[in-house]
Amino acid sequence: MSAEILRVHPDEPQPDRIEYIVSCLRAGKVVGMPTDTFYGLAVDPVNLHAVEQIYAIKGRQQHKPLSLLVATVAQAYELARDLEASFDRLAERFWPGPLTLIVRAGTRLPLRSTANTGNVAIRVPDAAIPRAVVEAFGLPITATAANLQGAPECTYAACVRDQIGDRIPLIVDGGPTGGSLPTTIVDLSGGENHWEILREGAIPTHEIVMALQG
Repeated sequence: MSAEILRVHPDEPQPDRIEYIVSCLRAGKVVGMPTDTFYGLAVDPVNLHAVEQIYAIKGRQQHKPLSLLVATVAQAYELARDLEASFDRLAERFWPGPLTLIVRAGTRLPLRSTANTGNVAIRVPDAAIPRAVVEAFGLPITATAANLQGAPECTYAACVRDQIGDRIPLIVDGGPTGGSLPTTIVDLSGGENHWEILREGAIPTHEIVMALQG
């Protein structure tokens, strides 16, 4: 059975459509939706059955944690613990935007949602649709790329449909994402003054270094 395609305005998401998406997430469904980089797979991160569905859909290795989208920096503080000044500097400089920060997870997240690492990867996307969904849902949503393992990332809804449209019930069509590079990933879980760039993406390494040294 092929996924339902739901068109949503990319800049001014219709509230009734956002509520429909949220109802699907509350029902434990997997939803493909645009972010500011690529299309991602969204589920309720505290619904472990839904989380397991993402691993099965993507053929993703079980030890890889899923990244989460939040609507605000304040929401990130609710999910994490032991945040240091380096987190504040990077969040203030680059959020909303294509920067994923790995930090120590707080007690609100099940350990399985962190792939049993105790860490969580979070970001505030520069995209209205996922932020509106998170605000209406009242929880973060997962954001792993909506593609099969080894296949190219999707920047438009039809690509998601072609790759995994028979595996998920709903794809949110918010038009092309405009992203060509993945997020930059910085690991801050080692504590103050211990950070590591795990992947250089849309934000160059030198900008991260300048922000941390500023």
